[in-house]
Amino acid sequence: MKIDREVIRSRQNRTVVEVGKLTDRKAREEARLFRFDGVKLFREALLAGLELPLVLLSEPTANGILSSIQRDFGEAALERVGRILLLSEEVFLKLSEEKSPEGVICVAKYIDKLQKNATIYVSDKNFSDPGQEKILLLEAVRDPSNLGAVVRSAAAFGVDRLILSTDCADIYHPKTLRASMGTLFTQRIDRSDDLFATIASLKNAGRRVFAAALSQDAQKLGAFEAVPGDCVVIGNEGHGLTENILGACDGCLMIPMTERAESLNAAVAASIFLWEFFGKKKNET
Repeated sequence: MKIDREVIRSRQNRTVVEVGKLTDRKAREEARLFRFDGVKLFREALLAGLELPLVLLSEPTANGILSSIQRDFGEAALERVGRILLLSEEVFLKLSEEKSPEGVICVAKYIDKLQKNATIYVSDKNFSDPGQEKILLLEAVRDPSNLGAVVRSAAAFGVDRLILSTDCADIYHPKTLRASMGTLFTQRIDRSDDLFATIASLKNAGRRVFAAALSQDAQKLGAFEAVPGDCVVIGNEGHGLTENILGACDGCLMIPMTERAESLNAAVAASIFLWEFFGKKKNET
């Protein structure tokens, strides 16, 4: 770790400009880097062992942040940090994406060992044991905050693997990271460019896959008994699941609701399904 004590006071500084570009998905993917703001996420990244090539600190709060990290985690916690740069308060506020900036912006490498942005898995051997993994699938969940909230719920209920269609929001979007509250740093996430084939693979491995959807023949949660290996697919916030995915599933499940609301937010619905599939039995035992 190298701390550069010279304070950057120009918004045109090359490093500041490059970090600013990471708000764009294309720039993130080209650099294989992502950024996030705030002390909470900084701490979670250190706990998760993320590689942090760069940390930017606001000059007025830098010493306090570093002292608290070293006090709580020890000197070794900062070994994965490549460089620490100090920014003037004015430059930091322009670069930060937080409404109430806490004085730290981190740049991390993509978490390739956990998160695959590649074609998967028409015949994945990991699906062969129905009790091996708890799996949640998402189709076209495009709101980054919703996606981050789903990741957080998945961690809370012990989901081993999230499988996302390629048209879901970017997992490294700042809003996704913020809503995940750091759980994204340790959550396995795969992207599938053929969710239909992935569902077929799960079914061929002996699993049941259910669609979260309102339909005439949908079973109600509470009257449905989930068994180990069951999976659920959550759809787009506004349009739900496509007919193609509905047809691939073993059936539909719905959350009983009053007539005062047509549907639930995707992240809220996912949490309820995760409780029914993975949380309730654990709580009962």
